[in-house]
This record gives sequence, C-alpha cells and structure tokens, in this order.
Amino acid sequence: MENVVPPQITTELTQILSNLVLGDNEIRSNAEKAVNERLEQTPELYLLALTQFATAADTEVMRSFSLVLLRRLLFRSPVNQRLSLYDQLSAHALSTLERLLLHSLSHEPSVVVRRKAVDTVCDLANNAMSRGRPWHALQAQSFSMAESNDALARESAFRVFAGCPNLIMDLQTETVLAVLEKGLQDPQSVEVRHAALRASVSFLSATEHNQLAQVMSLMYPMLNTLPYLSHSQLPSFLSTLTPLASSHPQLFAPHLHNLLKFLPGLIIPSSDPGPTPTVARPNPAGGSSFVFPPPSADEKGKSPATGDLSADDEEAEEVRKAALEFMLSLSEARPSMVRRVDGWTTAIVRGCLASMGEIPEEETTIWLEADPAEDPTDDTYPHVYEQSLDRLACALGGKAVLPPAFSDIPGMLASHDWRMRHAGLMAIAAIAEGTAKVMQNELGRIVDLVTPMFADPHPRVRYAACQCIGQLCTDLEEVIQEQYHQQLLNVLIHTLEAPEPRVHAHAAAALINFCEGVERDILLPYLDPIVERLLKLLNPGASGEGKQPKRYVQEQAITTLAMVADASEATFAKHYSAIMPLLLNVLQNANTPEYRKLRVKAMECAGLIAIAVGRDVFRPDSAQFIELLMRIQNSPPDPSDTMLGHYLIATWAKVCQAMGPEFEPYLPVVMPPLLIAASAKADVSVYDEDESAEEKDGWETISMDGRQVGIKTSAIEEKCQAFETLVIY
Repeated sequence: MENVVPPQITTELTQILSNLVLGDNEIRSNAEKAVNERLEQTPELYLLALTQFATAADTEVMRSFSLVLLRRLLFRSPVNQRLSLYDQLSAHALSTLERLLLHSLSHEPSVVVRRKAVDTVCDLANNAMSRGRPWHALQAQSFSMAESNDALARESAFRVFAGCPNLIMDLQTETVLAVLEKGLQDPQSVEVRHAALRASVSFLSATEHNQLAQVMSLMYPMLNTLPYLSHSQLPSFLSTLTPLASSHPQLFAPHLHNLLKFLPGLIIPSSDPGPTPTVARPNPAGGSSFVFPPPSADEKGKSPATGDLSADDEEAEEVRKAALEFMLSLSEARPSMVRRVDGWTTAIVRGCLASMGEIPEEETTIWLEADPAEDPTDDTYPHVYEQSLDRLACALGGKAVLPPAFSDIPGMLASHDWRMRHAGLMAIAAIAEGTAKVMQNELGRIVDLVTPMFADPHPRVRYAACQCIGQLCTDLEEVIQEQYHQQLLNVLIHTLEAPEPRVHAHAAAALINFCEGVERDILLPYLDPIVERLLKLLNPGASGEGKQPKRYVQEQAITTLAMVADASEATFAKHYSAIMPLLLNVLQNANTPEYRKLRVKAMECAGLIAIAVGRDVFRPDSAQFIELLMRIQNSPPDPSDTMLGHYLIATWAKVCQAMGPEFEPYLPVVMPPLLIAASAKADVSVYDEDESAEEKDGWETISMDGRQVGIKTSAIEEKCQAFETLVIY
C-alpha cells in the first residue's frame, strides 16, 4: 500500500515502538511519554502512522503490538480532554484508518496477527456503531471473505461476525443463516467451523426473543459440529456453546435427548476404552449417534474425515471438564427442562462421582506432611468435580440428585479402593447444601453410613469423614446436632487423638461446625473430653509427650477452643485457668512472621473466653492481656500482615464486652485507630481490557465499561467492622 504519512514520521514511530517493547523501565517510560506527547500534538498523524506500521512492519511481533496499541489508544480520552482520539479524527483520516485496517484484515499472512487485526477492527466497528456510524465497507468485505478460497480469510470473516454481530443483525434472516451454516460445515478447516460457531452464538445471543423461533434451525448445524472433532478440539467448541446454554437454554430443548447420547461418554471415565478411534471415526463410542438431524438408515454408515483422536489423560480431562461445564450450565439455567430428561441428572452425578476418585495414589505421604494452607497436592485434587456436584444439587434439588447419588455412594464407601471411599464421603458433603430439605428425611441412614468411616485404615478417608460431618453440621444446622449429637461427638472426640496431624486438626475444625448449631445443654456433657483433647493438641508437652506440635494444629486447636467456649458460656470457667495462661504465653512470645496467624487466633480465643466466663473470672488476667494487646498495637506496622488490624479491632471489642464499664479507661487507647479505620477510603486500580489485573490478597476485581476495576475490599470490610465496634463501645 502507498504511504499515508511522511517517511520521517514512520522512522520516528518505529524507534518509539521498539523502545516500548524493551525490558528497560526507563527507556520504556520515556517511550510512553513520547507517544503521549505526539498524540497530544498531532493525533491524526501518529494514529495513521501507527495503523500503517501495523500493516507494514517487518516482524509479526511489531505488527501485533501496533494493533493492540492502536486498539487501546483510539478510544482513550487524553488528559484534560473529554473527546476520545477517535472522536477527534477528521472524516478523511478516519476513512484512511479504516482502509488500512481492512487491508490488514484481508492481507495479513500471520494467523496470530490476523486475529489481532480482527480484535481491533471489531472494537472500531462496535464503537463506530454506538456513535451512529455503521462501517459498511467492513460488512461488505467480511461477506466477501466468508466466500474466499483461503481458509484464513474465511476464519477471519466469521471472527468479525462473532465480535461485531451488528454487521449481520439487520440483514435478511435467510441470508445470514445460509452464510453461518456454510461456515459451520466448512469441509477444510476446523478453525473456520469454530469461528462460525462463535459467530452463530453471537448472532443468536443478539437476536430479539420474539424472533428466536425464526433462527432456531441454526442449532442443528451448530451442534452437528461436535461429533466430527478430535478430543483436542472438543473443549473449545463446547466452551463456545456454554454461554449460549446459560443465556438461551430454551434453544437446546429440542436437542437434549440427542445431546444425552453424546455427552455422558465424555464425562464418565471408562475402564473399557471401547472401540478403537480411527481417522474416519474419531469418537466411535458416542459420536456417530449425535447428528442433527439424525441420519437416515442409508446414511448411517457414512463418517466425515477428521483428525486423529489419540487423546492422552490430560486431553481427556479437558474434554471432561468442558462437557461437564456445558451440562451444568444448561441445568442451572433451566432446571425444570433438564429434570424432564430421563438420565440427564444421573449422567452428571456419575461423571462427578467417578472423577472425584481420581486422586494420585503416590501423593498420600506428601499430603500427610503438608501444611493445609500450602499443600502441593491441592493442585492435582479433583476440586472441579466436587464443586460441580454442589452446583448440580443447588440447581436441581434433592428429589432429582439424591436418588442417583445414593445409588452409587454406599457402594463407593464399601470399595476396596480408598480413593472411592474418600470420594463417596466428599460427595455427601458436596450435595448437602442443595439437597438439605430432602436429605433430612434420610439423615439417620446417612449418619449410619458415615460414622463407621472414622475407623477407616486410610488417613485421607478419615479426613474426608471429618469434612463430611462438618459440612452436614453446617447445611443441616441444629437438626443433625439435636438428633445425632451422641454419634457425631463420639467419633469426632475420638478422632482428636488420631496419630496424623492433618486428621486430628480436621476433626477439630469439624467441631467448630458442630458447635455453631448446638444448644448449650447438648454440648455440656462432652465439654471436659473435648477441652482435654484440644489442650493436648495445643500443648502436648504438658502430657509428657514432648513432641512439638505442627503450627497449623495449634492454630486450629485455639480456634476450636474459642468456639467451644462461646457455645458453652459460663460453664467454660472450670477450664479457664488451664487455657488462659497458654494463650497469654502465645501473645507474649509469638512475634516472628511465621506465628502471625497463631497470634491473632490466640487474641480471638482469649477475647471469646473472657466473654464466656464473665468479668469476675477474667479480671485477674485482664491487665496483662490488655498490656499485651497495647504492645502489639504499638509495634511498628508490618504492611504484609493483612490479618492483624482486623483481629485487633475485634479483640478490643470482645475485651470491652467482657469488662463492661471497667473498660472505660482504655477508650483513649482503642478509639484513635478505630476512627482511622472507620474513615478509611478503599484503594481502586483500573486496568485496560488488554491488561491483566494483578491478583492481590484483600482485593476483588469487577468488569466495568470494558475495563477491569480492582477494589481493596479488605479496607471496606475493616471500615464496616469499625462501625460495628463503635456500637459495641
């Protein structure tokens, strides 16, 4: 193409852009400053130069970078200006810029750069449309490219339709359907078929609800792309369909029975590999039955050519997750629709149950030694299948989920394989929330199934039993504690003496869940053995064992003691003299960073115990406790300690509740930091669409106007807590 800016401008911009991609911060910062200066002085000239560079630069990296930068700059408003750079362009400059981008869209040889060109073109088209300026040349060129003999051109066209559905929304429905259907059946390229699927999803998503009936026929060719894919290609196609399943589940209603012939084979791991995959039949176990419309008798022997399906374990796992997410999204979006399809819920439940048992056998030793907060085996644990069961139960309820679940769970709990016993217990925990109303009717049977598992020879199964009981205590709060407290407390108290730290710490954690929904009178007969064993976990040296406990066990023991004290109230006073000195000792000596969590847990526990036993019992230790809190509060602040501020405010409030009017002399100590917290403003960070928001503790991100906005929610939580504490004071 001819040059649209003077050569010296191109040379200067080339140097600036080269500096922008360098690793040296100072050089890059100066280059950013230079870009801003040029855009402020002569925006048209440099935007056109940047667009030309995106079509003519020697390297793929620089062409790609130029397109990304152009996309970011075009709709940015310069400092002290209300209009974006795009809105400041003359009609001639805008026409030239569009012509250059259309050239890049049709002539760029690199697949990666071509996709960047599509992104930039779509952004420009959507923003132009929102300003009442449709880009007719893009529409015409995209339809022309969709008919091209070049697969990359066809793919780019459908990517444009996907990113800018407005280009096809106002055209004749038959024309649009014909173009999309042809792309979905592209005989040469999977990438073209996938781009056409994305375009079809965008088109259906943008179609008015009252016009959906006219375009529903598109669902047949869309879904018929699936059976002809290799395992490596299936996840991207299923993931493309999933948002449509969430937003327009009714479109899938006529196809659920056919989907059910295809999807279960993807989500249920099979010990029998089934028919051998071939080039002609990449998915012989289920793919041939899933054709829209179903083939006639004389067509059933035909299979299209496709890629090889020699899927390794990782590939199969990705397929399983994508298929499961698709089925779950449909189930959550329209529960009544899938409940009517016999076998749908059973397929998901069985897929999840089987996959939950896939825990690497060799990791048990690592798991036993690991701190739960830094457990390397967590990365290989099948969390997604537990979460999927939970989502399914919450969506469909107990009547739909409990029968298929409990047709398999008792057999799993009796399995010779510890991983299946573990999976059965974790499955009960996962479905408890969503099925609680119906599960109440079977609670006795479930308790009888679970409690014997506390005697299992494998530590991870006993850990899962603790998890299961803890979750049931939360999801069936008060009901299970009232009816089955004896069975539950007997096994939990016994498990506090398990030889493995991971197991006895988790038993202590489950006790917290039990105590949150228990009446004081139910707990009192068990108070002595619970406290005795928790003290042994906290301070094993006192019982003559002399073995140094793991820090996470001490943290958990202290947290559980606090909850037990809170639940048992004044009755806890008999154990006060054994526990409070230990807690004060922790506050006195746990000063190094690795003991941060132990220290704040000790603060919280001491405060709760003080409230439970009352001011008369607490009074002799109050001065020392307050002195330790003041010392901690006045120590040099550590920016990396995100817990201390929250726990200090909360603990001071507990001390005030315990002491009543006797706390008044300490108000001058606690009020200044409290008022600072109450008047805090949350930090906010804004990221452009192409930037990745940095993950930080205490921050959350939301999408707003095409940007990621990071908000320091921990500061808002502290502000809330500060107001609540003011009320207490």
